[in-house]
This record gives sequence, structure tokens and C-alpha cells, in this order.
Amino acid sequence: QVQLAESGGGLVQAGDSLRLSCAASGRTVSGYGIGWFRQAPGKEREFVAAISWIGDRVYYVDSVNGRFTISRDNAKNTVYLQMNTLKPEDTAVYYCAATVRYPLGATRTVEYDSWGQGTQVTVSS
Repeated sequence: QVQLAESGGGLVQAGDSLRLSCAASGRTVSGYGIGWFRQAPGKEREFVAAISWIGDRVYYVDSVNGRFTISRDNAKNTVYLQMNTLKPEDTAVYYCAATVRYPLGATRTVEYDSWGQGTQVTVSS
């Protein structure tokens, strides 16, 4: 089972940018789909973006499409989430996840096998 560790969260103002990183270790992530999810207090965990580890397929939730970009660096076993034009409603704990069952990517939490501990993103107005 792959182990994941998120980093890059912080406190920013509306309109600012952040880049989150998801570093994988323990086992090769070749053939995995990688996703980013977020969870605000009192709300369910929400899909944000996903990418296939080997291929070029990417997916975004409509609310972040055009502002967020998911990418990968295979040599570093790392997936990134570049977040631009941040809004207060983006405030949440952001998690990365991996799935061996859906290597082309997935959008539901139940489709993922491994999860990181999360990194807090807070956007002030």
C-alpha cells in the first residue's frame, strides 16, 4: 500500500495562490490514479481534482476548473495541486489519495485505497 504525505497548506488572502504537494512512498505508484479532495468543517469530503499516474488524463470539479491545476512529477513520485485565485470557500483540509482500482482516475472517496493526513488551507477575505 502506498503512503502519502501532503504539504504546502497555509493561511492566505483571497486572490492569492498556493501549491500543494503529495509525496508518495512505500510502494511504486505506477498504475495508480491520484486524487485531491477537501473537507470543510461540518461538510462531507469533496472531490477536487484527479490525475492518472502514467497517462495524461486530468479531472476537476466545476467549482475549481480554470483556477486549479493538477500535475505530477514521476521522478519525484509527487503530485501537485496549483491553486490560483483562491476564494474563502476554498478553505478546507486538503487530502491526496491513491487508487489501484482506477488507474485512470476517480472522483469518489470510496474508489480510493490510500489517504494522506491532510494539509490545512485557509483563505481569508
